[in-house]
Amino acid sequence: MKYSYEQLSQQTTLFLQLLSVERNLSNRTLNAYNSDLHCFMCWCRNSQVETLDQNTILSYFHYLQSTLKQKASSIQRKYISIRQFFHYINQEGLSTERFFRFSTRKFQLPKNLPRTLTTAEIRKLISVADAQVCRSRSSFHKILNIRNSVVIELLFCLGLRIGEISALNLAHYDSEDRTLLIHGKGRKERLLYISSPEVIKKLNNWLNIRNELHPVTDAIFLNRYGDRLSIYGIENLFHKYRDLSSINPSSTPHYLRHSFATQLLNNGASIRDVQELLGHASIVTTQIYTEVSIDRRRQVLERYNARNFLFDGGELK
Repeated sequence: MKYSYEQLSQQTTLFLQLLSVERNLSNRTLNAYNSDLHCFMCWCRNSQVETLDQNTILSYFHYLQSTLKQKASSIQRKYISIRQFFHYINQEGLSTERFFRFSTRKFQLPKNLPRTLTTAEIRKLISVADAQVCRSRSSFHKILNIRNSVVIELLFCLGLRIGEISALNLAHYDSEDRTLLIHGKGRKERLLYISSPEVIKKLNNWLNIRNELHPVTDAIFLNRYGDRLSIYGIENLFHKYRDLSSINPSSTPHYLRHSFATQLLNNGASIRDVQELLGHASIVTTQIYTEVSIDRRRQVLERYNARNFLFDGGELK
């Protein structure tokens, strides 16, 4: 297929429109596709590519690996974006070239286990957040500290992503049913029940004083100016309490989500239940938490490991 920057730019626009209509993707995801394709086309132009084929694409991914030394996760995302784009090119009859004769095995992701906080660290984090409410320098700071305490609680109590907390609106909370309507990735919705009476009490207390920040939005969580609390604001407040509580200095808000999932499995929840609560599209994503659920492994080994009964006089099965 002859390379033309102008033609590919036009087809990229049509491809993104198709994704938006057929798959109802979020603007963030569409922007990621657009960025991946734009970077590829710029590389083609700068490399003076004349023909697009499998070797061209393979050279581009070699460039990402060897020259830019990008992470495996970034390369795999670009692989998916570009592969889907050229599948669209084939479907539209613009080329019969087989562009992808290599698989993602060339860009295997390292298997990183989810990072979690210990129960003691979580307890300390929540306690420090509560203590800051009592130590507030002014009524204004007390309002912000009450808000912060609730955010920390929801990160762990429901295993929410920071983007999901930022996106919460007043209409998403049903105080009678004690539920929150969560808008997750891919515009998927899930309804979660707040099981902790203490968290419900804190959330209702925050909502009772929320108007003192003079809201200009219907977001549940506001910044000091009355606008929606951003994901960066949530990250900053987590880092503040993380440092004050002297827990793992490398931890992020996502550690609480990982801890939530791992402890559910440790306490006997099924992996299907955890999948639904986390809002994972595939159970494969959820299965990684079984790798860090040491309590369940301990139970299996204590109950079934033949070495435990080797000299008890019984027959090994």
